[in-house]
Amino acid sequence: MGHHKNIQKLSAAGLLISLGIIYGDIGTSPLYVFKAIIGERLITQDLILGGLSCIFWTLTLQTTIKYVVITLQADNKGEGGIFSLFSLVKRKAKWLIIPAMIGGAALLADGIMTPAVTVSSAIEGLGLIYKDLPTVPIVLAIIIFLFVLQQFGTSLVGKAFGPIMWLWFTMIAVLGFAHIMELPEILKAINPYYAYHILTTNPQAFLIIGAVFLCTTGAEALYSDLGHCGRSNIRISWIYVKTCLVLNYMGQGVWLWKLQGTHLGDVNPFYQLMPGWFLIYGIAIATIAAAIASQALISGSFTLIAEAVRLNLWPKVRINYPSEQKGQLYVPSMNWILMSGCIVVVLIFQKSVNMEAAYGLSITVAMLMTTILVSVFLLRKKVPKYLIAIFLTIYGFIELTFLAGNAAKILHGGWFTVILGTVLFSVMWTWYNGRRIRNRYMKFVDIEEFYPVIKNISSDHTIAKYASNLVYLTSANFNTEIESSVIYSIIQKHPKRADVYWLLHVDVTDEPYTMEYEVDHMIPEKLIRIDFRLGFRVEQRINVLFRKVVEELVKSGEIDITSKYESLKALKIPGDFRFVVIEKILSNSSSLHFIERLTIAYHRILKLMSISERKGFGLDSSFVSVEQVPLIVDVPDPIHMKRIK
Repeated sequence: MGHHKNIQKLSAAGLLISLGIIYGDIGTSPLYVFKAIIGERLITQDLILGGLSCIFWTLTLQTTIKYVVITLQADNKGEGGIFSLFSLVKRKAKWLIIPAMIGGAALLADGIMTPAVTVSSAIEGLGLIYKDLPTVPIVLAIIIFLFVLQQFGTSLVGKAFGPIMWLWFTMIAVLGFAHIMELPEILKAINPYYAYHILTTNPQAFLIIGAVFLCTTGAEALYSDLGHCGRSNIRISWIYVKTCLVLNYMGQGVWLWKLQGTHLGDVNPFYQLMPGWFLIYGIAIATIAAAIASQALISGSFTLIAEAVRLNLWPKVRINYPSEQKGQLYVPSMNWILMSGCIVVVLIFQKSVNMEAAYGLSITVAMLMTTILVSVFLLRKKVPKYLIAIFLTIYGFIELTFLAGNAAKILHGGWFTVILGTVLFSVMWTWYNGRRIRNRYMKFVDIEEFYPVIKNISSDHTIAKYASNLVYLTSANFNTEIESSVIYSIIQKHPKRADVYWLLHVDVTDEPYTMEYEVDHMIPEKLIRIDFRLGFRVEQRINVLFRKVVEELVKSGEIDITSKYESLKALKIPGDFRFVVIEKILSNSSSLHFIERLTIAYHRILKLMSISERKGFGLDSSFVSVEQVPLIVDVPDPIHMKRIK
């Protein structure tokens, strides 16, 4: 944690790390934004100045004011991102789960689109040197390599990201500045009048605004990576990044100025800023920058899924930790889903110009959801309501306008993002609600009533000993109650004699890195309950955490785990531990209404695809018994049978 805090302090190293981790997506946008704005339109002075003005004010209002100034205030113990923000405000209202899910699904959809768009835009520059070069195989090779690399961890490569991205930003700034010197009057595009003029007079204003939005797509990632770099480093490094971006866009504007009255065709203004001798080096740097942008999105998707699993918004999936670096994790299932999605995008759309039509739609939705959650956060922080109303009105209007502009893309490729986002949202919604329906039918009983029975079973030598220490996972929030299925398992199913019975409960806190536990000796030396309070970013390795707690209890003399078997007791050998995991199965029932039955059916499919609770809690290396218990929903009709002689 100390190392983590040091990174978050303002320092030269922190600023360099920020450049490498955070700005990949937004930093590579000059590769395709102006090309998308011009499209097949006639190049005019109004289009150039209007496009530049829209880009400048989008970066200022969306990225600088909304994210860098306002949203970065909403840090959850130093962590950012839509689920961290949701954890801060979820107690305010239950319905906030919906914008959190929609935003999470949209960000995951963006994680599939970004590598395809950025890598394609970079590689297509090779067409200037090698005519008729098929770029799709090269793009696919880079994308596959990127995803295969994930399982080995990216900490070593990550150290090089900062200097490479610094080189990228410096390069695009120098290229832009060299062209601005030819026509300094291009800087008048900063005047918001030009943005207003093009959006009110051009009949294709909505299509233009959909293209302009691509310049700010990485702003959400900027907030998600708050925990890796810290607020101060992000704010200071953004000044440099924004300056470089604006200089490059202005330079592209100068190059386009000479083409007034013509059409752009397949030409990319970004590569036209480069002198011929530098082109191959520029393309190489652009390709590496695109790979870094993709890496940041992939890592962000892994973090998002890990948080969603712990907040019970996503099925339990295997999460690996390939390196010692804080926050470094790898989700195999998500990695291959993202890779497959990227390959499909490249094969369907072939060229970056076609992908731009599908790109941007999902991230607009994510930004809109962040606006809603930030408004609730500001309310919680006792910010005056009129200021919150102004924030909501301004950003609601801007983002709904962007959404309308991007909605025009649905028929031209946006349909892919809509389908993708809808599928991802349906998984979150089903997993969350399926669990809620299941919990509704779980029966809890007063545990104190069973104290005498548990004591008696423990000392009844006519029952074969099941384990020295018998451990159950419980979802009961209160110490006074327990699932009836646990009592049934101990007493009736097959009476289980043990020296000590343990009940483990995990409570996921609203803070990211909480690591606390509480011990309740319910029956001294016979029945002990441990409540773990773990942050939503803490790995839930219950066997490791439980072993640590037992060691501390033994050290303090609160419990003796020496085996009760005479031969082992003499040698002071600890007794064995056995976990019992109870899987609750909810049958599709006539007493559930149609939507709930559908939810349970979908939930069951997702459960088949997810890992078991045993693996999810890190118990796969322990001695575990799994018992399945049906949750009976229907009250059976009385059975009348007639006996015949």
